[in-house]
Amino acid sequence: MDILLMGPPGAGKGTQGAILSEARGLPKFATGDLLRDAVKRKTPLGLKAKAVIEAGNLVSDDIILGIVREQLAKPEAAKGVIFDGVVRTIPQAEGVERLLAERGRRMEAVLFFDVTDEEILARLNKRRNIEQRADDDPAAVATRLKAYRQQTAPVLDWYEQRNLLRRIPAVGSVEEIAQRARRALEH
Repeated sequence: MDILLMGPPGAGKGTQGAILSEARGLPKFATGDLLRDAVKRKTPLGLKAKAVIEAGNLVSDDIILGIVREQLAKPEAAKGVIFDGVVRTIPQAEGVERLLAERGRRMEAVLFFDVTDEEILARLNKRRNIEQRADDDPAAVATRLKAYRQQTAPVLDWYEQRNLLRRIPAVGSVEEIAQRARRALEH
């Protein structure tokens, strides 16, 4: 089963992805983790990504899709994957659809973790204070939210047109949100 988790930065995709990954016995692929790993291992795509990231730019669709292709080829991905924020643009959605089709698979569900900007800012400020993450700086958060609204939000419509989108209210306890996600996958 292939499941995509979507939502703005700080919506809880990483937390809920880890819960779903463990519950379903599927690997979780997160864009940032995959990119950092490829850079660390100095793969050809990782070296390309590193140059783009160091220039302060967003990584292109072809690099993202190349990394997803590499990950889908791994044996542990044979039965499905939890994609954590991997798809951020319509070309990426189309590309992942093609990559899955090459393996005789399709996206089973897209869980959208819906949360207000006020909640996001509070969560990321708390995370910044705990984890000291530079990408949770208020200016960086504003940039990421703007990019999300411009590029990623239209992808929700793309998945909704394919009857794959399931909206999850992402407020409350971690367990309450996890229960909502489990229920959404039962339909």
